[in-house]
Order: sequence, then structure tokens, then C-alpha cells
Amino acid sequence: MEHALSLFVRSIFADNMIFAFFLGMCSYLAVSKTVKTSLGLGVAVTFVLLITLPVNYLLQVYVLNPLNLGYLSFILFIAVIAAIVQIVEMVVEKFSPSLYASLGIFLPLIAVNCAIMGGSLFMQQRILLDPENVKAIANIGDAFAYALGSGLGWLVAICCLAGIREKMEYNDVPKPLQGLGITFIVVGLMAMAFMCFSGLNI
Repeated sequence: MEHALSLFVRSIFADNMIFAFFLGMCSYLAVSKTVKTSLGLGVAVTFVLLITLPVNYLLQVYVLNPLNLGYLSFILFIAVIAAIVQIVEMVVEKFSPSLYASLGIFLPLIAVNCAIMGGSLFMQQRILLDPENVKAIANIGDAFAYALGSGLGWLVAICCLAGIREKMEYNDVPKPLQGLGITFIVVGLMAMAFMCFSGLNI
């Protein structure tokens, strides 16, 4: 339990998908214009991670490893991610058409969001680590904790940026920096702030 909690906290702060590994930057920059749409996409990414990562863990441990089929992991991981994203897309379209419309093309693009695939590949690497290692994933509980933490870390990152970008709409930003220019500067400063957590042995 303590190890799972450590994985959960580390994946939000020290190993944040955006600020530590810069994964999922495309949708992160494109959708983070309002907090509402950012929250919707962040919840969708978290949900997809929470389902796909444990499923991929079970595939890796109980199918691929025993049969020495590790070279098929990419194909299987992508298939699982695509299937779950399709389900999420149908659910969002049914129950929240306005959110579906505001997310546009970026909702189906969760299937190719490198933060989702990165989570599964990092999980695959961490299975092989010494169980005493703080980053090791030793069981399905650890996989769930890592998935939830990674998703929440991505959600926190996109919602924070969206809040800042909404505030910046009312600020006098120099013309050459308006738009993506000032956004890149803000993201860089946020990444530097999150680097403070990298030295912690959580």
C-alpha cells in the first residue's frame, strides 16, 4: 500500500507526463485555452489511462512475458488504447454533446496521445525493476496507482495552464509573444517549478 501511494504521488509531481517527459504536448497546447474543455479532456485522458494501463499490465505479465512475445507489446498496447478511446468517445458524445463539440478532433486523438502510450511503455520498463525500487511496478495495484497518478498529473498540468491562459486574455502581452509564444514561456516556467519535485525521494 505504501509503495502504491509512493508511485501515485511520484507520477503526479516528480514523474509528471507533461513537465518531466513532455508527453502529450500537442493536445496539451491546443486544448488548454479554457478550463472547462481542459478539465473534460484531462478527465478523459485520466479515464483512458486508468483502464488501459492495468489491462496492458495484465497482457504484459500473463500473456506476453510467459510466451516470450514481448515484441508484440506495441501492437497490443495500441489496440487496447484505441478500443478504450472509442468507448470514451461514444460515451462523451452521448452524455455531453457540448463537451464533445468543444474537444473536436482532440478527443479521438487521445488514441495517439503519446502520454497514454508512454504510460504503458513506462509501466513495461518498471515491471523489470527491482521491487525495492521506488519506481517499480510489482502488481496490478501498483499499475492502477501509477495510471491514476499519471492521469491526474496530466489533468493538473492542463488545467493549470488553461487557468493561466484565461487570465492572460486580460493582460497586455507584447504583440510578438501573443498566442503560442507566451504559452511556451509559461509552460517552461511551470516545468521548472515542477523540477523541484524531481529530487524528492517520495
